[in-house]
Amino acid sequence: MSWIAAATATTSPESAQQAIGYPSLFLLVLFGALVPVIPTGALVSSAAVVAFHQTAPFALALVFVTASLAAFLGDVALYWLGRRGMGSKNGSRWLEAIRARAPEDRLEQAQAKLADHGVAVLVLSRLVPAGRIPVMLACLMAEWPIRRFARGNAPACLAWAVTYQLIGILGGSLFPKPWEGVVAAVVLTVVISVAPSLWRRVRAAS
Repeated sequence: MSWIAAATATTSPESAQQAIGYPSLFLLVLFGALVPVIPTGALVSSAAVVAFHQTAPFALALVFVTASLAAFLGDVALYWLGRRGMGSKNGSRWLEAIRARAPEDRLEQAQAKLADHGVAVLVLSRLVPAGRIPVMLACLMAEWPIRRFARGNAPACLAWAVTYQLIGILGGSLFPKPWEGVVAAVVLTVVISVAPSLWRRVRAAS
């Protein structure tokens, strides 16, 4: 049993956090892509804050790879499920969930932009709050094959992961304690996600 004690003694709390943190981040972002109720952007920003304060040289790189890969796989899986629903007589609960989160006006805008700009719209849709689902539904209605969607979605997920990781790095650099940076990053991501809808309401009211 001495080797167990030695291994335990040499295992740092930072290593334990990484062993738990990266798989948890992957699963949460993957699940959040399939069921768009988890604030995945805030998760990535929070993970980036923690990684920023760690001594491991590749902590931030691992957050980026984990988040972008999980987002990509989740998007592709949701798109595949949506295509199955489009080809089925009765549809599917996944397709209904996508349609429920794509208001008619947002869907029409997404279809028009997709027709004009093609794959480039996918990249922007990942960066605009609540923009991913309407564009995905527009791709489904345009009958894009899954390979075409995946090619466009790959840079979208990379850009999304970079954006929210930079928010986390900013929060981590402004505050000396990780938890303070996490709070700042979460508040900033919430403001970013809420601001567009508030702006649309103000314009509609005026």
